[in-house]
Amino acid sequence: MSELYPFAPHYIEVGRRAAHNPGPARGTGAAAQDDPKGAGTAGPGPHRMHYVDEGQGEPVLMVHGNPSWSFYYRYLIAELASTHRVIAPDHIGCGRSDKPNDDQYDYTLSSRLSDLGTLVDTLDLRDITLVVHDWGGMIGMAWAAQHADRIARLVVMNTAAFPLPVSKTFPTSLRLARTPWIGALLVRGANAFSRGAIRYCVTRRPMSKAVAAGYLEPYDSWSHRIAVHRFVQDIPLEESDRAYPIVQATGEALVHLADKPMLICWGLKDFVFDRHSLDEWVRRFPGAEVRRFEDCGHYILEDAGEEIIPLIREFLGGRMGNGIEQPASQPSRSPEHRLNPTDG
Repeated sequence: MSELYPFAPHYIEVGRRAAHNPGPARGTGAAAQDDPKGAGTAGPGPHRMHYVDEGQGEPVLMVHGNPSWSFYYRYLIAELASTHRVIAPDHIGCGRSDKPNDDQYDYTLSSRLSDLGTLVDTLDLRDITLVVHDWGGMIGMAWAAQHADRIARLVVMNTAAFPLPVSKTFPTSLRLARTPWIGALLVRGANAFSRGAIRYCVTRRPMSKAVAAGYLEPYDSWSHRIAVHRFVQDIPLEESDRAYPIVQATGEALVHLADKPMLICWGLKDFVFDRHSLDEWVRRFPGAEVRRFEDCGHYILEDAGEEIIPLIREFLGGRMGNGIEQPASQPSRSPEHRLNPTDG
């Protein structure tokens, strides 16, 4: 695992009495060894939030979704750390962060926003390139829309930051995972959500055993899968859902980010964030650089990382066009992921 994720651990405390606990010196490259599953002994608060902090320069903040963790960004972190300061947190309950019970932490979008704000303020990040995927888009863009003066540019991958488009049908598999009792047995008992993701969220080539194990590592028990389930339950579909007011307000506030350079990379075989969601992003940000990947799924960095990472580096260097949409190139690599030959 250290070969795939060779980053030193860093922590802040989120919740009441928040304090900074930076861990080892930044940029040492040492593998994260302490409490890799983030089990901790969390009380009512505060809780330890793990994050990667690599490199120096302008900050790039990467916000992950569900059921992944900062592991999703491992190749992008390694690539950009030579020229930028790269920060990639694990949400509470995810990755190597603490995994408290419901009576110790409120697993809601509101809490996620507060945690992200604590991280950004503690590290005093400005002129941020924000990279988002899945739930990371809702969390990251909700924060960014309230702090547009701290955002330099945006990279968006298979996510949403607005209510479900009216043309989109909510997937049956997600609806089942939200069903009382049945959802808990599937998501927390059988680990079906995380296991399903490593199989069905890649479509260009199967995920290697080593990479699949990396995604599953933090979610090895009923108690450690609490965030995976709570994220699914917190998906805002109706006005009565707790997160819906934030999602609705964020959708309206995205206008504050309209002048920010944006790169959109999209896997069109994503059964959740499909063409309907992409069309909504393009409608709201007509000046965005858009790259569509016809044969890629939800975990687009796993399917097309060897193409997307150079695009992101080009985007960070200001070497792209002016919002002209271009078709993505077809894969020219062998099925083995060329970014890291040890992941197979």
